[in-house]
Amino acid sequence: MSRAAAFSSSLLLGVVLALTGAGQAQADQTTQSVDYVALGDSYSSGVGAGSYDSASGNCKRSTRAFPTLWANANSPSSFAFTACSGARTGDVTASQLGPLNSSTDLVSITVGGNDAGFADVMTTCVLQSESTCLNRIAQAKAYVDSTLPGKLDQVYSAISAKAPAARVVVLGYPRFYKLGGSCIAGLSENERSAINGAADHLNTAIAKRAADHGYGFAGVVGAFTGHEICSGSAWLHSVNWLNIGESYHPTAAGQSGGYLPVFDSNA
Repeated sequence: MSRAAAFSSSLLLGVVLALTGAGQAQADQTTQSVDYVALGDSYSSGVGAGSYDSASGNCKRSTRAFPTLWANANSPSSFAFTACSGARTGDVTASQLGPLNSSTDLVSITVGGNDAGFADVMTTCVLQSESTCLNRIAQAKAYVDSTLPGKLDQVYSAISAKAPAARVVVLGYPRFYKLGGSCIAGLSENERSAINGAADHLNTAIAKRAADHGYGFAGVVGAFTGHEICSGSAWLHSVNWLNIGESYHPTAAGQSGGYLPVFDSNA
């Protein structure tokens, strides 16, 4: 290589490195200037992941929940965590929106499962007959069609009113079961299939309402594929009789391996 060519190559390399460094610095600065608010239900608060903040009481906000993991990794300029176990759409609008304002840049939310009767569906299916389970699932799907869209609209409109400049990431719910999996007892395959179908039905409704409000929908079904109950490598709790509230919720691995990467790629 000639001296001129070597000089030219070195100069080009220097420019590339400088630009890369500047780009990284700009990215770091952008992330650190973000004001982030995490809203929603138990899938956002981290029920099932353990390590709950005692100050959060019955809301059971976990230090292993994806909002906290994201905040720890990205050091936003502010982070407000108001998601709460058991929250329905009305609870979000009534008690979680306080931190939102015109400076809020990023919002995450999971909501809708409790409105649709998630806990009662699973209790019915675990304790009662297959036909009763399937009927209860049908009722939940009918609610998702008839009533939930309007309730989601109320939440999304309230967020937009308080934080008009925010990027809002609406996250969905996983399918619970791997069909044809390793479970040898418990629910029937028909029940498991119907429950998975109900999760898809709920996600479709949530995604449509999110899109109509200009929000991004971040589905997690793909991230949890291969890690459902009956997979042999589950990121979801099955029935936990010692701590019933954690049943059918993501484990710490489900938060870090399922929800966190999906949120991070949409934030």
